[in-house]
Amino acid sequence: MSEPAIDRELLHEELTAYLDGELDTESSRRIEELMSRDPRVREMMAELDGAWRLLDVLDSAVVDDRFTRTTLEMAAQAAAEELKSEETSQPRRRRLALLGWVGGLLLAAGVGFVTAAMIRSDPDRELLEQLPIIENLDYYAAVDDVEFLRLLVEADLFTNEEHDSP
Repeated sequence: MSEPAIDRELLHEELTAYLDGELDTESSRRIEELMSRDPRVREMMAELDGAWRLLDVLDSAVVDDRFTRTTLEMAAQAAAEELKSEETSQPRRRRLALLGWVGGLLLAAGVGFVTAAMIRSDPDRELLEQLPIIENLDYYAAVDDVEFLRLLVEADLFTNEEHDSP
C-alpha cells in the first residue's frame, strides 16, 4: 500500500503552525505521527526548527516613539491623499450617472414614440383607402336603394375595376 502524496506547501504551513504551538491536540498528534513515519517530513521539520532557532538568535530591533509617529503620519497622509482622490472623482461619477439616466430616458422615449407610431392607425391612410367612395358620395346619396346599385354592377355599367363589387 503506497502512502498518499503530500502537498508540500500545506505540510509546510502545518509544520510552521506546529512549531508556533497553534495546532490543536489532534492535529499536533497527526503531525508527530507523520514525522515518525516519513523521513522527508522530519527533514522539513528540522529545517524549519533550525530557521526558528536562528531567528531567536537575531537581535530584535528597538523602535522609538519617532518611528511610530512617522509611521502614523505616513498612514494619515496616505489616507488624506486617498480621500482627496475620492472627492475629486465623485463629481465626475455623478455627471456620468446623470448622463446615463438622461441617455436611458431619451432611449425609452424614442422607443415609445416609434412603438406608438407603429401601433396608431394613420387617419390619412384610411381616407386614401376610402377615396373612391368619397369621390362618388354624391352619386351614392342620389340612389335610394342599394339593390339598385347591385343591379347596375351586374349589368356591367361600371368600367372601373375597383368597383366590381359593392
